Amino acid sequence: MIKILQPRLFLASIFDLDLVSLRAHGVRGLIMDLDNTLVGWNRPDMSQELTAWFQAVRAHGFKMCIVSNNMTERVEQFSKKSGVMSIPKAAKPRRRSFWLAMKRMGTNHHNTAVIGDQVFTDILGGNRLQLYTILVHPIDAHEYWTTRIVRRLERHFVRRPRLPQSFSH
Repeated sequence: MIKILQPRLFLASIFDLDLVSLRAHGVRGLIMDLDNTLVGWNRPDMSQELTAWFQAVRAHGFKMCIVSNNMTERVEQFSKKSGVMSIPKAAKPRRRSFWLAMKRMGTNHHNTAVIGDQVFTDILGGNRLQLYTILVHPIDAHEYWTTRIVRRLERHFVRRPRLPQSFSH
């Protein structure tokens, strides 16, 4: 397998993330994808579970930034509802949006993690900057048509485990 496409951690969802362990290992900022990582693709509303998760993340002292390739209006509406800063039209896996997110959060590549559901955008982008990368299973099978094509390609490079792994740094 190609190393730059390999996440450091696989999880079923963001809700399986051990925030205590992540913080103990020096992570202070979370760059998160939006669609199929935090909510279903193009879904406007947050679940109560996600609202509670954001509160827990804040309570553990993490900074957060949503970095999404989706359009400005979609990302900014979600950002406003969630109270989490965001960068729309990020052009992931390009580095610029990841650097900008770290600058806004006041973090660096030593203490920032990336959480996303796509290997060729979230994981590749994070690994290019040596960030701690976390791959989650997509929330929903419904997604943009080009993403469905890319998912087929992903299967040749990364094997997603059926069960979550524990945090290891």
